Amino acid sequence: MATPAIRMFRRLEGLFCVYKPPGVHWKLTRDNIETNLLKGLNATPVQPLPREIRFLTQPGKETEASKGVTVSVASFPVLAKHHLVTGPEFQRIRVGVGHRLDAFSSGVLVLAVGNGNKALQDLYNSRVTRDYTLEGEFGTATDDFSHTGRVVERSTYGHITQDKMDRVLAMLQGVNKKAMLMYSNVDMSSQEAYEMAVQGSLGPDGKSGPILTGLRCIRFQPPIFTLEVQCINETQKYLRKVVHEIGLELRSTAVCKGVRRTRDGPFTLQDALTHHQWTAADVTRAILQYHSSKKKKNRKESYTQIKDPELQPPEEKSAK
Repeated sequence: MATPAIRMFRRLEGLFCVYKPPGVHWKLTRDNIETNLLKGLNATPVQPLPREIRFLTQPGKETEASKGVTVSVASFPVLAKHHLVTGPEFQRIRVGVGHRLDAFSSGVLVLAVGNGNKALQDLYNSRVTRDYTLEGEFGTATDDFSHTGRVVERSTYGHITQDKMDRVLAMLQGVNKKAMLMYSNVDMSSQEAYEMAVQGSLGPDGKSGPILTGLRCIRFQPPIFTLEVQCINETQKYLRKVVHEIGLELRSTAVCKGVRRTRDGPFTLQDALTHHQWTAADVTRAILQYHSSKKKKNRKESYTQIKDPELQPPEEKSAK
C-alpha cells in the first residue's frame, strides 16, 4: 500500500516553471526547490507502525506439583520501522532543469520532477522557441557585453534614431531567416516546406548555431532601449553580444543591462512560480494545471479538421 508521501510524489511528477531572479545561479534555484519539495514530502502523515506478535512467559513460583511454563500473547509495535530509526522516507528526488539561465539573467526556468524529466527531453527535441526581453544602453562597450564588465570603449549616440534602429533590426532578422532556412535542410520550393511554414514547425534540422526568429524594438528612449527577441539554440551570452553588435551597426556602442526570458515553449511568465511559491503544494498545483492545459490542447487538435470537400461527411457535401 502506497504511503501518503508516495501518493504525493506521484502527483508531483511532471513539468512546471519558476521565475529565476537575476544574480542567482540556476543550480541554487534548483537546489532550493528540491529542498522544499523534500520537506513537503516528508511532512506528510506517518503511517502507523506495523505490529508483531510475541509470546511472553509469565513470572511465577515453581512448585513440585506443577513445573509447566505460563505463556501469554502480546502485540508490540515494530520500532525498527519508526521514522526516527529509518530516517525520512524520501532522501533525495531528481529535479531536472530545462534550458538554463546564467546568473546575470532572469525569467522563466522550466523544471521537471520524476518521470517529468522524460517529458522535458521530449519538449526540447520538438525545437521550441523562447522569448526574451533585452535591455540595452548606448554609449559604452565592455569586455563581456554587459553593463557590469570592464569598459573598453565609450562613444556618442545622439545620431541614432528609431528609424535607423528598425532598419538594423530588419537586416539582422533577414540574416537569421536565411540561416534558419539553410539549417532546415528542406527545399524551399517544395510542398513540405510550405506545410512546415504553415504549421510553424520550420526550423533547424538537428544542431545549429543560435538563430533569431523574431526581433523588434519595443522601447526607444536613448540611451536606453528594449528589444523583444524570439530565438532557438541561444545562450544568454549570445543575446548580450547581439546588443553589442546592434550598437556597432549603428556606428556606436551598446551594452546589455538585462536579459529576461518571458516564454520557454508553452510556459510563460504567468505560469512561473515566484520565490515564495516554491513549495510542494504550489508546485503540485502548477503541475496539475500544466497537465490539464496539455489535455485541452490535445482535444482541440483532435477536433481540428482540414476543410477539404473530399474529407467531409457525405451529408455535408450534399448540403453544399
